[in-house]
Amino acid sequence: MSKAAVSNPLANAPLDIARIRKDFPILSREVYGKPLVFLDSAASAQKPQVVIDAERHCYEEEYANVHRGVYYLSQMATEKFEATRTRVREFINAASDDEIVFTRGGTEAVNLVASSYARHHLEPGDEILISELEHHSNIVPWQLAAEEKALTIVPIPILDDGQIDMAAYRDALGPRSKIVAITQMSNALGVVTPIHEIIRLAHDAGAKVLVDGCQAITHSHVDVQDLDCDFYVFSGHKIYGPTGAGALYAKAELLDMMAPYQGGGEMIARVSLQKSTFKNGAAKFEAGTPAIAQVIALKAALDYVADLGMDRIADHEHMLLEYATDRLSAVDGLRIYGTAPAKASIVSFTLDGVHPHDIGTIVDREGVAVRVGHHCAQPVMQRFDIAATVRASFGLYNTTDDIDRLAEALGAVKEMFG
Repeated sequence: MSKAAVSNPLANAPLDIARIRKDFPILSREVYGKPLVFLDSAASAQKPQVVIDAERHCYEEEYANVHRGVYYLSQMATEKFEATRTRVREFINAASDDEIVFTRGGTEAVNLVASSYARHHLEPGDEILISELEHHSNIVPWQLAAEEKALTIVPIPILDDGQIDMAAYRDALGPRSKIVAITQMSNALGVVTPIHEIIRLAHDAGAKVLVDGCQAITHSHVDVQDLDCDFYVFSGHKIYGPTGAGALYAKAELLDMMAPYQGGGEMIARVSLQKSTFKNGAAKFEAGTPAIAQVIALKAALDYVADLGMDRIADHEHMLLEYATDRLSAVDGLRIYGTAPAKASIVSFTLDGVHPHDIGTIVDREGVAVRVGHHCAQPVMQRFDIAATVRASFGLYNTTDDIDRLAEALGAVKEMFG
């Protein structure tokens, strides 16, 4: 039993979802005269009142630019801003605050590594391995770097259940493998990858590993030192925080050898008209005025989920996943994509004879919000030879009643399409 469980007898108790739902104001609203059922948290999670309050409080009481002013408000804003950096470091167990770079989100963080590491340290013919599970933000930045530097993109295939084909991955690794860019959890299928094994094999081959944690970080503990990943990226808005604030973790020695991604603002050490020098560590990659209020509010989001307990959140969402899988599998003509044993919180499916966009439109009129389309993961759709799926994704505030509402709405779809 953990120390937390010993000190807090409720640490292992199930979440009180009815109480938690009251923390999210938007969940009390109606859509088309019906109570909202929000099943699109994989795209962007709803926000608890503490996050909304934190961002508003910053603008109302504490707002000023950071790292610049000697006056009270600027000092206070800087202190709060840097407190979030410490909270992110604690949340993912990085070794130092200086290994946490604030970005607009996971996409910018991947682009930063592709630009500042791959473009500067890879040679023509070097290989970047990416899997068929990746969403576009962990594909396109590497393709851009590959085109510029004559690098080779090596695909890692997936199996019929959506899991990484580990045999093919082992075969793909070789002396030219320099970067493995891999998701910890598929945004399209919910499949959780064997990330420890993937990282170990990559390091054995001499490659660096970037882990896309945008989905996984909301559903489980993340410990970057235990993973031994070289880079880890995530977006704040998917873990109940504001949009416009995310983070890149990078090992300190890698940040030291990387070139600046953008120039200007507080990333400089000294500037003349002929030449500039730059700060070290995370500051080197934070040009310009950052998303001050959003970063400050991100701490409130991380505090919120940490207080609830990531293990309790994972247990609740696993229950929802199992319930949804059973409930939706009973719908005649429904096929679920991504059936690997290791999954989290996402059910992606098609329904015979009905286009996913029609399904999304009809269930929306029943007050149920789901995502339809390729989910910015077209290689996954190509792998299964489909254009799109319906994706129901669950957050800590969802209930089995929400899943029942989706199943009932699918009944309306089938009735309309015969």
